[in-house]
Formats: sequence, structure tokens, C-alpha cells
Amino acid sequence: MPLLTCQNLTLGYEGHIVVSDLSFTVDAGDYLCIVGENGSGKSTLMRTMLRLRTPISGQIVTGDGLSPNEIGYLPQQTLAQKDFPASVREVVRSGCLNRSGLRPFYSKQEKQIAEESMEKLGIAHIANQCYRELSGGQQQRTLLARALCATRKVLLLDEPTAGLDPNATVDLYSLIKKINEEGITIIMISHDIVSAVKYASRILHIGRQSALFNGTTDEYLQSEVGRVYAGLDGEQA
Repeated sequence: MPLLTCQNLTLGYEGHIVVSDLSFTVDAGDYLCIVGENGSGKSTLMRTMLRLRTPISGQIVTGDGLSPNEIGYLPQQTLAQKDFPASVREVVRSGCLNRSGLRPFYSKQEKQIAEESMEKLGIAHIANQCYRELSGGQQQRTLLARALCATRKVLLLDEPTAGLDPNATVDLYSLIKKINEEGITIIMISHDIVSAVKYASRILHIGRQSALFNGTTDEYLQSEVGRVYAGLDGEQA
């Protein structure tokens, strides 16, 4: 059974429709990359999957025992967030808040989950450093570790490499791929179609008002839209 099933979704805001009649599924273990031009509804779709926005019509159904508070989320950073005055460990532990409920403290297990997430993301050695003093790549690793504290099933990532230098971008993509290979489903918005087809197993390409493609990465590279947007148009298939 799929982790997420989106059925005939029409999405928009303030009476403006950005995408309509969108249907797709996400299975456990998928690495789905959502691509498309600015304004095509990618972030609106992600917020709808997170139950932060209500669709105009259609529905999203979860399966395999997935509940909304078991989804890890890495949003785009704001300038205020980049200047957050807390230690790396404090930021990562905050990913356990959905687990802790109304408790004013973290359990031993939650603290251990945070330590394991920092180890996995290679930031355990800077756990006591202030978050706002980190490089962009270190900040994204910290936020990814935080998102991992919330889930063992699925991560939603909104432009996770935005603003990073080329080396930090490659490092983060490699980490995300490793996390996926360890069994966590990845749903990622990206403007970087070249990297998307390198790492993702499935592509959802959203155009103005509708989906242009939904399928495997190999199928995308053979499709007309994929060949154009991935820069393969004119090359031999």
C-alpha cells in the first residue's frame, strides 16, 4: 500500500488555482523529486501534503500506518532562521517535539535519537556550537538531522540545496541519497533538474495548471518534457 496517495487534487489560494486534477502515489522507499517552473504549485503541493493547506478539491490519503506527525519536514530557510541563537544539539532535539507532546523535557530515548541523527549527518563534533555561526552547508545538515528526529518513514524537503555552494550541494545530495538507501522515503522539491534525475528514482514534473510528467526517472529522460528540461533535447536517446 502506498505511503501517500494524492487523488484528483486541485490546489490554490485566495481563489487562484495553481494546479488541477493532480493524481500520483508515493510508495515506501521512493525518492520522488517534484520539479517545475516557479509558480507551478510545488510548494503549495508540499504544504498540502503536510496538512498545512487544504486542497480546493480532491484528497490525500496516507497508508502503511503513516500519521501526519511521523513526517519529517525541511522547509526553505528564512533569514531569521539562519540567525537562530541556539546550539546545534538544541535545534536537532527540537525535531522530537511531536513525540514529546506536552512534556516540558526530552526523554532519554528522544535525546538518543537526536545524537544518532547528528552522527548520521556528520555534525556530532559541532553539537555545542551556535547554529547561527555555522556555514550554510552545516546549517542544512543540522536541519536535516532535526527532520530525521521526527520520522523513520518519510522526509519532505523543500529546495534543501538552495543557496549552498557547489561542494556543499553535492555533499547534501549524497547524504539525502544515503538516507533514502537506508529505507526512508524522500519527497523533494528541486529547481535543479539535472541533479534530480541523477539522484531521484521518480519524477513529478508540474507545469502551469497540470502535471506534465509522473513516472520513473528513466521514463522521464525518455519523455519529451524530460529531454527538454534535463538538457537532453537533440541528443541521441
